[in-house]
Amino acid sequence: MTASKSSRARNARDQSNAARNRNAPAGRGNGSGPAAKPTTVAVKTQGGSAAVKGGGRDGAGQGRVATRNGGPARGGSRAQVTWEEPADAAPATGTAVPLWLQLATFVLALAGLGVSSYLTVAHFTESALLGCSESGLVNCTKVTTSPQSYVFGIPVAVLGLAFYVAAVALMSPWAWRSSRREVHLIRLASVVVGVGFVLYLIYAELFIIGSICLYCTSVHVITFVLFALTAAAAAIWGLNPARQR
Repeated sequence: MTASKSSRARNARDQSNAARNRNAPAGRGNGSGPAAKPTTVAVKTQGGSAAVKGGGRDGAGQGRVATRNGGPARGGSRAQVTWEEPADAAPATGTAVPLWLQLATFVLALAGLGVSSYLTVAHFTESALLGCSESGLVNCTKVTTSPQSYVFGIPVAVLGLAFYVAAVALMSPWAWRSSRREVHLIRLASVVVGVGFVLYLIYAELFIIGSICLYCTSVHVITFVLFALTAAAAAIWGLNPARQR
C-alpha cells in the first residue's frame, strides 16, 4: 500500500515537471541552451495600444499582453504586432567617406573660391593680375579681356565665383555627412558641369585666344581635382555614403 502511494506521488511529480518544461521559455525548462533575451513588442488593438513581453523573436516562450492602462487586452480584438529589437542589439555598420577626403575637397573649394573672387574683382576694376605675364603664351590680360571671357553676357569670372560658392557648401564635411541623397547627387552633377565648362575654356584659350591665364589655369586644375575626388567617392562609397547600411 505504501509502495503504491509512493509510486503514484512520483508519477504525479514527473507529470508536473513535464508540464512546467513545456510551458517554460526556450532554454529555461531543462537548463540546456542559452536563455532567450526578452523582447518587447508593440501591439495595436481596437481598444488602444498594448505591449507584449515574451521570449525571443522566434516565438519561444509564452507572451503576456497588457494594455496601456495595465488591464488585459480584450480577447476578441485584433492585434497588430511590431517587434522592437533589444536595446543592446549591435548597431548597423556603415561606410562613410574618410575625413581626409572631406577636408581635401573642402580646402580645394576654398582655394577655388579665393582665386575666383580675385578674378572677379580684377575683372570689374580692370586691374592687372599680380605676377602674371602680359606677353607671349602666358598673357592674363589678353585672356580676361577677350570676347570669350563672357558667356551669355555674363563674365566667366562671375560664373566661376558662383560655382565655388556652391562648391564650398557642397564640399564641406557637413555636406559629406548628410544623409540626404540629393546633396550627393547635386555635388556630383555640379563637378561634372564644372569640368565640361573648364574644357570649353581651355579650348578657347589654346585655339581661339592663343594665350593662357595662370590664375584661370589654377582654377581649372582645382576643378579637375575636385571632379576626380568626387567621382572616386561616388564610385567607391555610393551616392549616399553617410547612410548606415
